Amino acid sequence: MTEAKVKTPADFVLPSNVVTKGDVSRLVSDLERVDNELTSISVRKKVGSREQPHPGMSDQLTDFLDQNSLELDDSHERTELIKKLRKLKDTVPVIHMTFASVADYDSLQKLVDWFRESVHPQAVIEVGLQPALVGGVYLRTPNHVHDFSLRGILDGQHDLLVKELRALRGNS
Repeated sequence: MTEAKVKTPADFVLPSNVVTKGDVSRLVSDLERVDNELTSISVRKKVGSREQPHPGMSDQLTDFLDQNSLELDDSHERTELIKKLRKLKDTVPVIHMTFASVADYDSLQKLVDWFRESVHPQAVIEVGLQPALVGGVYLRTPNHVHDFSLRGILDGQHDLLVKELRALRGNS
């Protein structure tokens, strides 16, 4: 990262395979592990040890580095990147979504992509499970709670439902 390319945590682009805040935490952990391994390799190389293989990285970290045009060659830059990723982990906008059943990862990726296009470019989802939720979703942001469940939609519609049921039966 040269001076012209210095990024702040707000400038980072999160790949679509980074869906939850846990995924952001794993990015930090993976980067710390890679940093430790690269530092060990560097020390071993200085004392004349045989060549060590380059440490493996998760797809999420690889995609993150590619999308942000980042390199891990310099120890100081890796340390700065770890600090910035930790800050990002603490400040990333989180949207809490509670479902009635476990949501598949592909659907969550599509939701996150939509949130990043429509709400915030670094939005992530925290997923909850509430089996008592009949259908739909509870959505919570830091300053709003939205009930998009079947119960929430039908709440306050009792008179309309009764009227429609009477109309179906032929009673007015």
